Amino acid sequence: MSRLGLLTLLLGLALVAANQDYEGYRIYELTPTSAAQGELLHRLSLQGYDFLSLPRLLGKSSRVIVSPDQLDNFEALLSVEQLSHRLLNDNLGATIAAEFAQRQLQRRLSPISGKGRLSTERYYSHEEITNYIDDLAARYPSRVLVKTVGWSFEKRELKTITITNGDGRANKKVIFMDGGFHAREWISPAAVLYVIDQLVERFEENADLLQDYDWVILPVVNADGYEHTQTGTYARIFRKTRQPYKYLGQTCYGADPNRNFDFHWNEEGASSNPCVDTFAGPNAFSEPETVVVRDLMHSLADRGIMYLTIHSYGNYLLYPWGWTSDLPETWQDLDEVARAGGDAIEKATGTVYEVGSSTNVLYIAAGASDDYAFYAGFNISITMELSGGGLTGFDPPASKIDEFVTETWIGIRAMAEKVIEKY
Repeated sequence: MSRLGLLTLLLGLALVAANQDYEGYRIYELTPTSAAQGELLHRLSLQGYDFLSLPRLLGKSSRVIVSPDQLDNFEALLSVEQLSHRLLNDNLGATIAAEFAQRQLQRRLSPISGKGRLSTERYYSHEEITNYIDDLAARYPSRVLVKTVGWSFEKRELKTITITNGDGRANKKVIFMDGGFHAREWISPAAVLYVIDQLVERFEENADLLQDYDWVILPVVNADGYEHTQTGTYARIFRKTRQPYKYLGQTCYGADPNRNFDFHWNEEGASSNPCVDTFAGPNAFSEPETVVVRDLMHSLADRGIMYLTIHSYGNYLLYPWGWTSDLPETWQDLDEVARAGGDAIEKATGTVYEVGSSTNVLYIAAGASDDYAFYAGFNISITMELSGGGLTGFDPPASKIDEFVTETWIGIRAMAEKVIEKY
């Protein structure tokens, strides 16, 4: 068989039924050294391999999960392509099980009533987060408004918190922020909660950010997926929403909400296969969660200046476009705001964030929320990919939450200051 034929066969065999407890699954680190190898990794990501990270730049390492059923084909592919690789973990299931047990212990040791401030000692459920913002609205009625803006597929209530300075002025400019697009990215809602805490509980220190701007924040977009990842070992690294789809006689759950927006929907960087992590959905806005974000964007578009969506991981500050390597006409404004955040973080902590357009820095991803927000009229639209932790990168230990979220706030505050200065 020719080399091309072998590669085609190996790609075609990539998608397999998941062993839900991840017993015997492995994590490899791959480092492409040529454009062809980089393109191959991108193709693998669309064919059923679960990439935990996939930078676009040569020399940057990616991480991929390989199931026992995929292993022989994958190792043959490594040999054929002479891909530089390193085995990071030979039993992902055992690692996740140990981490899950530790989190359950932390939750028992640190219960909350939903009243008062949340600590950064552990991760919180969607219900706990909702109870917290409801409590803020009760305690600060002149400055905080909580509103139900929709429902998830599994009928979880999705609420925004609008934070003002309480001066009663209508039609202020808006910063719209969300978190929890991808289920497994727990540090995202944690970072958003910290922003809420700073703007509400530490109002005096941050009043300048609310003088001429209101902040509208949706803490967890993908509430169903987020809750699913907290149910057990088998679910921890799930990424998508939870709406079921039939494919080749099996049921696969969810679409990638960050490929489900109706702007260059289902073009490059998205998949039509419901069993792949980057499944764009059967049609644009097939997921009720993305409909909620879309409607919020349009309702705020006449006042909306910045859209900021928090993801993990990789230390990136990304702006449009994600569907093409071309840059928008106002890319220098986007770059200026993003670099303000990156520079502030590096100065304060030494952590370096890579800044640039999504496609040119990370990878092409059509149908994403940041592209849609920019298309809908927001002057600035930025995806912030936070630091990674733990084996998968999506599992920073609870002991690191405070460090990560305080660092994130430094960058967000600097970007907000730059937006206020410019607009």
